[in-house]
Amino acid sequence: MSTSEAEAAPAATVIPIDDVARHHGKAPAPPPAASSAAPPAAAPRKTGLPFFRRADRGSRCVALVDFVLRIAAFGPTLAAAIATATSDETLSVFTQFFQFRARFDDFPALLFFMVANAIAAGYLVLSLPFSAAVVLRPQAIGLRHLLLVCDLIMVGMLTAAAAAAAAIVELAHSGNVRANWVPICMQFHGFCQRTSGSVVASFLAVLVLVFLVILAAFAIRRR
Repeated sequence: MSTSEAEAAPAATVIPIDDVARHHGKAPAPPPAASSAAPPAAAPRKTGLPFFRRADRGSRCVALVDFVLRIAAFGPTLAAAIATATSDETLSVFTQFFQFRARFDDFPALLFFMVANAIAAGYLVLSLPFSAAVVLRPQAIGLRHLLLVCDLIMVGMLTAAAAAAAAIVELAHSGNVRANWVPICMQFHGFCQRTSGSVVASFLAVLVLVFLVILAAFAIRRR
């Protein structure tokens, strides 16, 4: 082919690939977009029951001590109430027609003491289910507040009753020289032993209740 014929030949037409795809009725597939978003993080796996969390272990131990102390305080209050209610002694002088009797209801302070210990013993039994509920659910602050208020009431009532009974027992042991009141415990040994033991047991219960109040305040303060 001569040089003139090569110059006269038309130039080849270049058709883009996109034009060919449109000619056949097919749109070109878009290039895959690079995924910039990170895969979603896996949800944390929950283990254990919701009210057996490790964070509540300290509160649950305090609640368990509270439950045990309520059982421990029930014994002295019940023993004090029973011992006072059964403190009755009769003393015969010379003949059976002249008798002296010492009974707890002859003294209003001892009567109040017996009733207060009976109420405290009943309260301690009724409070055990609430204390057990706090052991299972340490986050129940409402129950803790309720027990704290009731414990404070029992501490005040039982302290007043034990103090009044202690004054009567001291008077029965020592008498009062200025008022010419002679001691009666030299004659009524059983009566004085029962009432003295009841007062000691009641003060032990007061100490346990005071410790319960301190524990409840500490647990509420931590929450």
